[in-house]
Amino acid sequence: MGTSRYPMEYTNAGAIPGKLLYISHSRYENDWKSLPHTHPFSELFYVKDGRGSFLIEEEEYPICKDDFVIVNANVSHTEKSSREEPLEYVTIGVEGLIFSFEGNKEHIIFGCRNEQKDLLYYMTAMLTELTEKNRDYDAVCKNLLDVLIIKLIRRTNFAFEVAPFVQISKECIKIKRYIESNYMHEITLDTLAELSHLNKYYMVHVFTAHCGCSPIQYLCQTRIQASKELLAITDYSITEVAQSSGFSSQSYFAQCFRKSCGITASAYRRNCRKEAAAKA
Repeated sequence: MGTSRYPMEYTNAGAIPGKLLYISHSRYENDWKSLPHTHPFSELFYVKDGRGSFLIEEEEYPICKDDFVIVNANVSHTEKSSREEPLEYVTIGVEGLIFSFEGNKEHIIFGCRNEQKDLLYYMTAMLTELTEKNRDYDAVCKNLLDVLIIKLIRRTNFAFEVAPFVQISKECIKIKRYIESNYMHEITLDTLAELSHLNKYYMVHVFTAHCGCSPIQYLCQTRIQASKELLAITDYSITEVAQSSGFSSQSYFAQCFRKSCGITASAYRRNCRKEAAAKA
């Protein structure tokens, strides 16, 4: 009988830092609200099926089945799905890790068809563990995450480090999420102060310090982004776009849009249609 024995050699490499926050499975069903957003943690996406694009810091990148996407913390991004080939993907949120890519980029997109079974296995295994929550599921998920990160490092040769960025307070995260979900309704500083259980003036100070703009400025930015989506993909009148985006009047919308985009809403729509016609 032949026997091959390989002794284990331990290195100084410790456990990979990082905390799994969540894992989700998503599939486009014509109800996608494609609005750029940020998180105080990194996100990893595996595209299981379909095609579409990722909008990262105003740059658009095509994605399709078996693509892997990593977006660092505090980087604006959103996903857009093809209607003909709906996107389906698994996402995990990881706190305490920030990845280093070539060219000082804050994201990476790469095809992993050859590693599809390997990488997707760890993603879906974590999804199963978090869904069923059997005994010691948290330890299993931590180990699965460690292996996944190591597999990705081997595949892409990127480095990682413990996140050096300042974490946004829970109150600021709550305010941002509320604005992103309710921008079409009336939102006041009193509303946000009540939501965050903070003094109104202190709340504005904390949000501005962490996010680089005031809550009202962030609300306006979110509404402008929503209006741009409507102008590009619908036939709504300018008045309807303004109302659907949460602006109190068409004149105020026109003022904010021109200030933010440098052109009128009508001109923006014309440009979008010219670009769509050129691609067709």
